[in-house]
Amino acid sequence: MPRYLATAFFARLADEGTAVAVVMLAVSRTGSAAHGAYVLTAWMAPHVLAAPLAGATAERARRPRLFYCAALGGFALSISAVAFGTGHLPLPLVLAVAAAGGCCGPVVSGGLSSLIARLVPAGGERDRAYSWDAVVYNAAAVAGPGAAGLLAAAVSPVAAMLTLSAAAACACALTALLPLHAAPGTGAGPGADPVTPVRLRRDLAGGMATVWRERELRAVTAATCLAFTGIGALTTTGVLLATHLGSAGAGGLLMTAFAVGALAATLGLTRPTPTLTPQRLAVLGLAGTAVGLVGAAGAPSVPVAAACFAVAGACDGLVLTATLRIRADHSPAHRRTQVFTIGAGLKMSAAAAGSALAGAATAGTAREYLAGIALVQAAAALLYVLSRRETRRGGSSREVSGGRYGRGAGRSRPSARPRS
Repeated sequence: MPRYLATAFFARLADEGTAVAVVMLAVSRTGSAAHGAYVLTAWMAPHVLAAPLAGATAERARRPRLFYCAALGGFALSISAVAFGTGHLPLPLVLAVAAAGGCCGPVVSGGLSSLIARLVPAGGERDRAYSWDAVVYNAAAVAGPGAAGLLAAAVSPVAAMLTLSAAAACACALTALLPLHAAPGTGAGPGADPVTPVRLRRDLAGGMATVWRERELRAVTAATCLAFTGIGALTTTGVLLATHLGSAGAGGLLMTAFAVGALAATLGLTRPTPTLTPQRLAVLGLAGTAVGLVGAAGAPSVPVAAACFAVAGACDGLVLTATLRIRADHSPAHRRTQVFTIGAGLKMSAAAAGSALAGAATAGTAREYLAGIALVQAAAALLYVLSRRETRRGGSSREVSGGRYGRGAGRSRPSARPRS
């Protein structure tokens, strides 16, 4: 796990920091933030389209280490290429390079998380491993943008981009040290039949079908996608709220408070004995995020708003940890990577849609928009609760018992078999 966590941290550090550095680089070279926005959109857009293919390919890889090294190496090269090309090469060419790097994004996010099930045995040890994985997500969310901004200001945006590329390259090198083997039950490995286009298409459809048919996966995916439609608008809204409160430069402070709160909460969940099932943790986290953002919407000053953002971030950290556990617990082994990559891709797309919706916000409407984001979180909690009630009516003993994490939990079926 220490090797995995180091790998995941460097990869996600690069991913989180690039979003900031590429915009600063575009402004520095072209004088236009719109240029950077186009490149960033090209970087994010392929996530949802590439996610099923990335997951299916990872599961069928005869040499998983080689696949992940190639994906992370391509990620690092794309960051470097964007760094040298932005403002110097024609925009369509830079967008194509950014899109190629974005295709590796699902591997960086969901794909890496799916490896934990191969590295750690099921039970409490794996639960804590997913809690540490959530810590890494949030640590990268704090360190990535901060490091990128600091390097861009102190040295240059190009230096920031190249440093982030080096971080991704470190992740690539560390992947070679992980004890990865072909996933069981996939037909991968020595003597396996070649993957025909028909079988690959069947696998792609099978990954989407698993997310849809397995009610617990469908419930958590729908709820988190709805929630991330609001979270995607939070950065813009936070900057506008700070402006409304008379401190235009404090927008970054609010988002830092949100990320630090998430980091603190996920660290708290790494203790040896979890006291809440991941299902209850998800509902508590979504509802708590709504409460924190409602408080921020009515805050009279930036410090009060920052405290409310920290509370909201802590609750969002609970949701992330719960989501990782639920995906791992309810995914068949031969679909697990696809479930993780598809979930991450859908959340990224939902966040992008939320960011676009926030484009109409102004400083004068920031409070109303923030209250709307809080309402979306509450709606996501309600959606998840209603979806799980449907699950219980369906008679699934696994859901009634609360899964592995609840008291008196029954045993689930072998993970290598589809559970839909």
